[in-house]
Amino acid sequence: LQGIFVLGLPYALLHSGYSGLLLIVLAAALCCYTGKILIACLYEEHEDGQLIRVRDTYEDIANACCKKLSPSLGGVVVNVTQVVELIMTCILYLVASGNLLSHSFPYVPVTEKTWSVIAFVTLLPCIFIRTLKIVSKLSQLCSLVHFVIIFVVITYCLTQMHQWSWAKFRLSLEFEDFLVSVGVIIFSYTSQIFLPTLEGNMKNPGEFRCMLNWTHFFACILKTTFALTAFLTWGEKTKEVITDNLPSFLETLVNLCLLTKALLSYPLPFFAATEIVYSCVSKDNHSNYRSSLLALTVRGSFLLLTLLMAMFTPHFALLMGLSGSVTGAAMTFLLPSLFHLKLKWEKLSFLEKCADISVFILGFLCSLAGIVCSIKGLLEVFG
Repeated sequence: LQGIFVLGLPYALLHSGYSGLLLIVLAAALCCYTGKILIACLYEEHEDGQLIRVRDTYEDIANACCKKLSPSLGGVVVNVTQVVELIMTCILYLVASGNLLSHSFPYVPVTEKTWSVIAFVTLLPCIFIRTLKIVSKLSQLCSLVHFVIIFVVITYCLTQMHQWSWAKFRLSLEFEDFLVSVGVIIFSYTSQIFLPTLEGNMKNPGEFRCMLNWTHFFACILKTTFALTAFLTWGEKTKEVITDNLPSFLETLVNLCLLTKALLSYPLPFFAATEIVYSCVSKDNHSNYRSSLLALTVRGSFLLLTLLMAMFTPHFALLMGLSGSVTGAAMTFLLPSLFHLKLKWEKLSFLEKCADISVFILGFLCSLAGIVCSIKGLLEVFG
């Protein structure tokens, strides 16, 4: 998912100017922080001062916070939010795959939706993915392809250094365009949905915080370098997806790499969504999921659902923006800070409480702004 948003970072700089560079750094710090406090909610301090992992999932955290109101209300809200965001992400990969194939082979008399079906066929083996280990290997390949894309774009930009100029940065900003930039930058870092599962599957969970610090640090460096070099190269001509600025021979190469990345990225949100749904509809032991007929039915149904929505949902990008503004901000900022305050209030320092409250307010404002922009876009389209 981050790769899709990263390609829009130069365009975000076009509309945010120097403040965009600061936002890239700030978003990395905030998302790293909310990832840490979310994982902290999985643990409780034992009488001897040792931290014990008493919860396993985002759902468990939500249920612990809402147990006085309703034993399962929090989990239901979180699960619905997670599944909506994950499924919308899967659909986005299918739509993007069809678009990339259409642009890579314009001389083939095939519609974009047909290309999406062809991409869907290559994803059918996802039905048989049983463990996170397989997904992690696919994600490793996805990361490798991602670095190839970044390397190609940055290398080309470096060959154009002679035309770089800091004068290309805008000093005056349009508020609505700035909000779009904020959304692109912030959601290029989101990964909170996967963190409880990731931390639980680490050989040494004690290294989680260090891992989170280093990954966000290097992501910040990479994204800043990529966005800056690309924007300095094309300036006001920077397009929404930066690969559209590349010469045709490089654009085709990068589009095929993006296609590979989209297909390799699909299994992670797909696997996470189907596991959540199965855990809700089945009372069986979780290990039985991997070989049961019900599990195959859930995976197959979800796979087909993503194809149908990719094929028949009008103006999907705007709907994605609307749902992302709600679910993305909620899962990344609102819920982690709210849960941390609820579960750890007595043990938090004054500064930690202020930090959590500030993140919550920021998340609410980002969500509200995104909703307003998305609804405005939908009204313009349908009006």
